Amino acid sequence: MKDTARKHGSMSRLSRRQSVAPGVGPGMSGNADCEPSKRAAETLSPAEAGLERQTRRYPGFRSLRSLHPGLNSPGRYAGSLTLSSFVTALPRLLLVATVLCALALVTGLGLSTSAGRAEFNNQEQMQFPEGLDYGKFQHNSQNHSRLPCLLCHRRESNSPIPKRPGGSGHLPCAGCHAQQFASSESPICTICHTDVKSGALKSFPRLQGFRMKFDHSLHLKMGGISCATCHRPSRGGVAMSIPVGFNAHATCYRCHTPRAQANGRDISSCGTCHQLGGYSRTPEFSQAFRVSFSHAKHQKVTCNECHQVRAGMPQRRQITAPEPLNHHATGRAQSCMTCHDGKRAFGGDDFTVCKRCHTGTAWHF
Repeated sequence: MKDTARKHGSMSRLSRRQSVAPGVGPGMSGNADCEPSKRAAETLSPAEAGLERQTRRYPGFRSLRSLHPGLNSPGRYAGSLTLSSFVTALPRLLLVATVLCALALVTGLGLSTSAGRAEFNNQEQMQFPEGLDYGKFQHNSQNHSRLPCLLCHRRESNSPIPKRPGGSGHLPCAGCHAQQFASSESPICTICHTDVKSGALKSFPRLQGFRMKFDHSLHLKMGGISCATCHRPSRGGVAMSIPVGFNAHATCYRCHTPRAQANGRDISSCGTCHQLGGYSRTPEFSQAFRVSFSHAKHQKVTCNECHQVRAGMPQRRQITAPEPLNHHATGRAQSCMTCHDGKRAFGGDDFTVCKRCHTGTAWHF
């Protein structure tokens, strides 16, 4: 009897289960396309309700409904749609989504390539304002000042003389000035060439130096560097001068070698020592060359006896200067009288003989 009742109960449940159309839950009609009943809508799980909201917001997601019976109609849920059934279909959904993303990527690359070609064509047809003098090159122009130094001046070796730009196909200049380089009669050729047909080059401009930014305190702390490393008596020993021109790089390149780094920072580029942008012409007869103080005659005196290094100050104020005007310094400042006190330096000479240090009517200190 128990076996008969158990069998009868199983058959009863089976008949009730088969009486419902596939994909349609109890309490719903057999038509899968009809609207869900109020009872079915009330029994939606949070996951099902969230999925319903997403499909309403994103129409493109509706095209994936055919992958699962529970997604068979836009906005219409069958009773068999549960979170577990959606998870079962998730791999197929991800596969289709991957294919769609791949198609979108290929399409995007095609558009990007087309845009790149258009941009390149626009660059080839670049137009410059009228009235520009292409026979002169200016580092401080609006366009040139934005370019990195190493774009033109590449350091392929530790030579103090950087490689001249334009040696290979007039690059990088021709990258922007293709229109100007199209004709050998263009004035842009005269920037570097004395004769365009033979290709003879002009000598590199002299005495044009970029503004230096140099920290005396930082370099002196490194050790192995002294004032005499950069400053040497010149012009008859009248003043301590800094080498001018490309040969000045030789001293700096002892440490600033190609691809050299310090504390994780690149110290090989031009911008390490030079400020980008404008440049100033180095005077051949600066005030330091005209003073009558002879460093050559004072070689036994150390630099620190007359000059002090002040860390953290602007470059022009990093090194103190002696106060010779009144002969007697104020406070802790140094002056000529520190040594020239009538005993140590002058000895028996008459200190009132001003011509020993001064010439004419002007002060030269």
